Amino acid sequence: MFLGLGMPLAISQAADPPSSAPQAPDAPGEPRRLTTDGSYKYHLQWSPDGQTLLFTRIHEGLMALWTIPVSGGPMKRLLPGHKEPHFDGHFSPDGQRIVYVYDRLQGTDGKLQINICQADGSEDKVFIPHQAFEESPRFHPRGEFVLWVSTRQKNPDLFTVDAQGKNEKRLTNHPALDLHPAWSPDGRQIAFSSNRHGPQKIYLMDADGSNVRRLTDGEGLDSWPAWRPDGQWLAFASHRSGNYDIWLIRPDGQGLRNLTCHPAHDTCPAWSPDGRRLAFISNRHGGSDIYILSMDGHLPLPRPREK
Repeated sequence: MFLGLGMPLAISQAADPPSSAPQAPDAPGEPRRLTTDGSYKYHLQWSPDGQTLLFTRIHEGLMALWTIPVSGGPMKRLLPGHKEPHFDGHFSPDGQRIVYVYDRLQGTDGKLQINICQADGSEDKVFIPHQAFEESPRFHPRGEFVLWVSTRQKNPDLFTVDAQGKNEKRLTNHPALDLHPAWSPDGRQIAFSSNRHGPQKIYLMDADGSNVRRLTDGEGLDSWPAWRPDGQWLAFASHRSGNYDIWLIRPDGQGLRNLTCHPAHDTCPAWSPDGRRLAFISNRHGGSDIYILSMDGHLPLPRPREK
């Protein structure tokens, strides 16, 4: 499994007792710590209504999808019947469905495929059958397509299918590793990370795979781009300062800044649907936990989204 090139995969699991009490609304300043169990977490996403966070967690030896209320409360397994690894879930824009990676184990080998289920975990079924490594499924902002990473042509490239899992289209065809795709909010562009010019950096391209251009440069690894919902900023994880932090940049390459600037590892940025909060995963208290940062005071307020 790729699980995110250029990101720390082993994070200590110092453990405070899990928190189940609702917490105060997020205020400017220090991020709010949402989980306190310290278990390994990854692949973070908000539900479209802004009420729930979906994430990958390793608990009792199993990598699985979990949810937690944004206001605080107990974590819950999405698919408790699955005994094999599954991870990297993504909500449909209406919040009704989730696509995710299912690792069908055969002996010592994993057969990665893309599954789809209802948001409550019901009606689970195969969406993109295994051909190779199938990872990072992402619904189009209008739900018309699913974008994902596959090695079905021997190298990690970006592909799309329609909402029925048909009409496969290859978007990138490059010997480098093209990973971590993210649709722009209007569906016209795709951000992704690639090492096609050296260390892993953030790239943009048009939704049909044309007009590929490099967005970030410099030293260190850049990965996991995430668009603010108004399309005016991207957050990404970067090691360019010698430590993993969450950085911000405009789609035109202007405004680069280190948002979290903390000696811990801060990774997996995810914007709230209104663009006023940013969730991320950090080991700043020893284990791997979810934090939520109010963006008020960090950036101008998001522009209203066009209908």
